[in-house]
Amino acid sequence: MESLKDKTIFVTGASRGIGRAIAVRAAKDGANVVVAAKTDRPHPKLPGTIHSVAKDVVSQGGNALAVRCDIRDEDQVTNAVIRAVERFGGIDVLVNNAGAISLTGTLETPMKRYDLMMDVNTRGSYLCARACLPHLLKSSNPHILMLSPPIDPDPRWFRDHTAYTMSKYGMSLCVIGLAGEFREAGVAVNALWPRSVIATSALLALGGKVRPQNCRSPEIVADAARAILRRDSRTCTGNHFLDEDVLAQEGITDLDRYALDPGEPLQSDLFVEPPFPDSQA
Repeated sequence: MESLKDKTIFVTGASRGIGRAIAVRAAKDGANVVVAAKTDRPHPKLPGTIHSVAKDVVSQGGNALAVRCDIRDEDQVTNAVIRAVERFGGIDVLVNNAGAISLTGTLETPMKRYDLMMDVNTRGSYLCARACLPHLLKSSNPHILMLSPPIDPDPRWFRDHTAYTMSKYGMSLCVIGLAGEFREAGVAVNALWPRSVIATSALLALGGKVRPQNCRSPEIVADAARAILRRDSRTCTGNHFLDEDVLAQEGITDLDRYALDPGEPLQSDLFVEPPFPDSQA
């Protein structure tokens, strides 16, 4: 297993939630973390900024570079990558975590919202990968990790929110394509998705359908991401992982520590079945 110490990890959407958790977990291993996100000033309703997360990274033993970056903007992405390479000398890992969500039907999804999801989820992830790849190709163990689900064409995953599903599956298709394209060059490209709903600000998009008590913390995804990113990039690529499965492969099966309320049943995340009808954390 490769160490993440002194590796440079570029994390999009890193100002809060899963992105922040991945950044902080990598910092504990002594990584250099590029904290890339749009929020550089406190948000009135959402926690965290690139600067607060950068402080968290440093406090946990890592090195940090906070970069304001809207991944829809090619110039901003290019500049963020340039700054990362100037600061740390290269890029070893890209974590495409930034996302936009709207769980709305077709008639309730304005084209502006459709475009946002496509631009952030599908196009933005592709753009960040394209910008980082020249530097990843120089790394000894390069990884791209997409926070996107396994692909299942069953209509149940589309019928209530076709646009959102298309945008997330676009990321997962990108995994398949890039993994095939860069396999011989040794760049690992994988997807990671939570088995249960994660307690982040995205819960607001669920309209109260899921209580925080039925969720796990972002740290379960962060620990699974760390495990993937430490694997040999030449032998671990083209996978669509679930966090639970990754941790089980690492011998971690007691997941109580990640439950917000271990006495409550868990709620399955979107795109994942079977549900947790009777299970506990």
